[in-house]
Amino acid sequence: MRAKTESHPANVLQKYYSVLFEVLGPQGWWPGKTPFEVCVGAILTQNTAWVNVERAIENLRREELLTPGALEKVSSVKLAQLIRSSGYFRQKARKLKAFMRFLRKEYGGSLPKMFRTPTAELRKKLLGVPGIGPETADCILLYAGGHPVFVVDAYTRRIFERHGLADSRQRYDDLRTFFESNLRREASLFNEYHALLVRVGKNWCRAKNPRCEECPLGPYLPPIVKNKLVDGARTLSPQTGGSAR
Repeated sequence: MRAKTESHPANVLQKYYSVLFEVLGPQGWWPGKTPFEVCVGAILTQNTAWVNVERAIENLRREELLTPGALEKVSSVKLAQLIRSSGYFRQKARKLKAFMRFLRKEYGGSLPKMFRTPTAELRKKLLGVPGIGPETADCILLYAGGHPVFVVDAYTRRIFERHGLADSRQRYDDLRTFFESNLRREASLFNEYHALLVRVGKNWCRAKNPRCEECPLGPYLPPIVKNKLVDGARTLSPQTGGSAR
């Protein structure tokens, strides 16, 4: 009975969180000076690193365009050039424009009014905006609006698949529900947990050459998976004379 209790998803998820928080401390995430910047950043960070988004946001700030009205009025050509560093800049300019139109038409351009909408209703509306998918919508809801939704990104999926708690065939919403059903439904907890997982994914649980032996979650990785990952990393390491074939 004890083993079953300890292996219950809620207990495992809480244990992982406690370990990460104790070792790494609070992360102070998401980057962004205002809720509106967070919304813009959530759209711009699709398929790129945050450092590229920071340059784009700084350009928008310099041009005094970090307001809903200003972003909707600026020409698409100028906007695309200002956010060029974020990649796919023309598509992202269209996505930003679509979000600004949505915000104006549905909520009079008011983020506070938008975020007063019940979570499920607002999430459904955001997913109807061209260019906003589940992860982007959840980033906006959680980090800008303080709504209790769990953000599932590539880091989260990779970590929990390797630990045998997720399946590569699971849809985004299935995995999101897994977290939300087995943790206290608190925005602050979801915020911190996701940020800690991003730290793990960047520093240790990498797609290639994972550093399982140094990872705070390494002791909880199934031995067969850990051995396979560690052996694979050694084979691919230049220091061993191996190849990346």
